[in-house]
Amino acid sequence: MERYDAIILGAGGAGLMCAAQAAALGARVIVIDHAEKPGKKILISGGGRCNFTNTGTAPERFISDNPHFAKSALGRYTADDFIDLVRRHGIAFHEKTLGQLFCDGSARQIVAMLIAECTRAGARIRTGTEITSVEHADGLFRVNATLAAPNLVIATGGPSIPKMGATGFAYDLARRFGLGIVTPRPALVPLTLGDGEKLFRGLSGVATDTIARAGGMAFREASLFTHRGLSGPAILQISSYWQDGAAISLNLLPDLAPDWLQAAKRAAPKSRLRAALAQHLPNRLAEALATRLDPGRELGNVGDKDLAAIAAQLGDWPFTPTGSEGFAKAEVTRGGVDTAGLSSKTMAAKSLPGLFVIGEAADVTGWLGGYNFQWAWSSGWAAGQAIGARI
Repeated sequence: MERYDAIILGAGGAGLMCAAQAAALGARVIVIDHAEKPGKKILISGGGRCNFTNTGTAPERFISDNPHFAKSALGRYTADDFIDLVRRHGIAFHEKTLGQLFCDGSARQIVAMLIAECTRAGARIRTGTEITSVEHADGLFRVNATLAAPNLVIATGGPSIPKMGATGFAYDLARRFGLGIVTPRPALVPLTLGDGEKLFRGLSGVATDTIARAGGMAFREASLFTHRGLSGPAILQISSYWQDGAAISLNLLPDLAPDWLQAAKRAAPKSRLRAALAQHLPNRLAEALATRLDPGRELGNVGDKDLAAIAAQLGDWPFTPTGSEGFAKAEVTRGGVDTAGLSSKTMAAKSLPGLFVIGEAADVTGWLGGYNFQWAWSSGWAAGQAIGARI
């Protein structure tokens, strides 16, 4: 039986950060993962360049049944702290939009940095290892009947992107140790439309700037029409707040005043709605909207009241999704291990000393744009510090 101070299940961002921190404080740490290499999800993120954090990180940009839970960890290990780490490793990066930071080179640099931090601190990483059993007795956790430690960290993520090997293992294990689960569901995921929206499903590949609204939230970014429904950053963001059966709305012309069509009529009374829309929207979308809204009258023959109604609909176009594209296309999971059973300072289970839950496995879900990686770094750091303090 190999003895350690901590066994970390999962060699993703949260697990590697936790291992590096705990080992740097003197803990004997081993990380195990079923994948052949560490950081698989990091490697595919951000188009291969890893959107590793966001300069706008704040607790209100995270979703949880306990909206205050993330405050402590995020406040103690910040985006600036991780940026400093990236700089110390000489990794060049840039801000893309809305505070999103990406590597200039490759996501492999972030994985290499985390592995280097683990190696320098003396943490061991063992990949290609299936977890066949986890037991707890006499103050020790035993994994696969070969590893033992007084501290066990669940860092195996959620079921999003199953093709990467993601499963609900974290939830099964947490339940065994008496922790509750907030029902997991796909988040940051494309939404599907039914047959009643065939007009829009026929616009596959068309993207436009929008404001998407649902669940009391609004996001201004691009929306993308797909052969199955809606995607793009604005849709992915709003999907985390959307509830089954509810509608979402899109402002398709967020920069235009409510009376813009009346102004267009005065400027060119013989033009038609399609032409007016094509000045602000992709041609295919302009044609589809004009087909739906007006049979082709000249603007001069449309009353101002009717034009105002058309403009209002364009500013608040309702869609009722039939569902989402599921965990297969979800970037993250909303829900997870109930934070009511965890310490917000240490990520430790309140009912079982030595058990920790970090990263996506916990019921904390960030916005699109590097927030979920920052939660991985912050929650992993918090648990690593707590493990170091326990030895």
